[in-house]
Amino acid sequence: MSHSPKKKVIIVGGGAAGFFTAINIAEKQPHLEVTILEKTSKLLSKVKVSGGGRCNVTNARQQPSELTPFYPRGGKKLYPVFKEFSTSDMVSWLSDRGVQTHTEADLRMFPITNSSQTIIDCFTSEAARLGVKVIQNCGVKHLEASENQWKLDTTQGIMLTDKLVMATGSTPSVWGLLGQLGLELVPPVPSLFTFNIKDPRISGLMGITFPEVNIRITGTKLEETGPLLITHWGLSGPAVLKLSAWGARELSEKGYHFQILVNYLGKRSNTDLRQWFDEQKQNHPKRRILNYPPGELTKRFWEQLCAYCDIPEQSAYGEISKKQVNKLTEELTQGLYEVKGKSTFKEEFVTSGGVNLSEVNLQTFEARRFPNLYLAGEVLDIDALTGGFNFQACWSAGWVISEHFQKSVNPSQSGNS
Repeated sequence: MSHSPKKKVIIVGGGAAGFFTAINIAEKQPHLEVTILEKTSKLLSKVKVSGGGRCNVTNARQQPSELTPFYPRGGKKLYPVFKEFSTSDMVSWLSDRGVQTHTEADLRMFPITNSSQTIIDCFTSEAARLGVKVIQNCGVKHLEASENQWKLDTTQGIMLTDKLVMATGSTPSVWGLLGQLGLELVPPVPSLFTFNIKDPRISGLMGITFPEVNIRITGTKLEETGPLLITHWGLSGPAVLKLSAWGARELSEKGYHFQILVNYLGKRSNTDLRQWFDEQKQNHPKRRILNYPPGELTKRFWEQLCAYCDIPEQSAYGEISKKQVNKLTEELTQGLYEVKGKSTFKEEFVTSGGVNLSEVNLQTFEARRFPNLYLAGEVLDIDALTGGFNFQACWSAGWVISEHFQKSVNPSQSGNS
């Protein structure tokens, strides 16, 4: 039998998942012809803007059980995937290629250069070294399976490939193509957004932060505790972003119009706070209210809240009425705010939704009903909170796919994939 031509692998998407998958396949399978198709002129654009241009490449939490709680969609199912290629494996992978990382106090990890260009240069030079072909400005218009191969109708002509990896991120046009094939899709909705609130209690206070607040969305089970930030548009910070991620689908159904209850003092109860006011009244009657706020409240916020509760500027704790104590207590422990709309959080655009995970065998990331079609990254219904978790899902998927290729394409590795 004559020597057969090189088997082809096409990876659609020149982002994090696409490049990492391509590099690892090419490294383990030098006899394969690996090509990346990117529909724009930009490669690794999300990597570039991540972490404010520093690239939050992964997270220092190493155990799968520590990682999965950060994924509102896909978490539990990713457990074995993170077992196979963990955050520490990614750190070693980068280190082996000359990229050192450092860990910040919140466990996010960045290249030691604090520049996303370091990661981009690492990926593009590795791809070049391994002979991965990169074709830019090449969009896919149609997909079909034909005789053990995949046929792609692209903006640069028809292409055939033995194995196809879709790593396009959250791209509606590609979801359309995959839906036409017959893959089940979870309708995409935004995740990780800030709450738009117009309210006299917080207007003009942008930039003010609270170390720990508790926020509940009324009429739902959604609740989060964490730092809060007042912005031009309303409220943001970790507590709000987590709520937006966990509530992505529910809040979309509400048309982003809902009410929240804010406890600016974390988990402190209104009974406890009333008692605190009584103690001030008894023990420090001459203390000026504006100068002595409860908890860690900033002066500007406390002054504005006191004005909202009709407390005169010069009032002392000895003069405060029961009605005023009740009003302040309510505002501090269960302030009710109307949310009308959302804003994208910086450039960290994340989508909840995509190809239903039941369509994919997560031991290989191959589509269950479509042989030789693989899916990686945000094209799947996987999304995470900020902190390097979305990227780690891409790295782990790319690694698992490359390991499976090694077994399935190279019979000497395993005869029965």
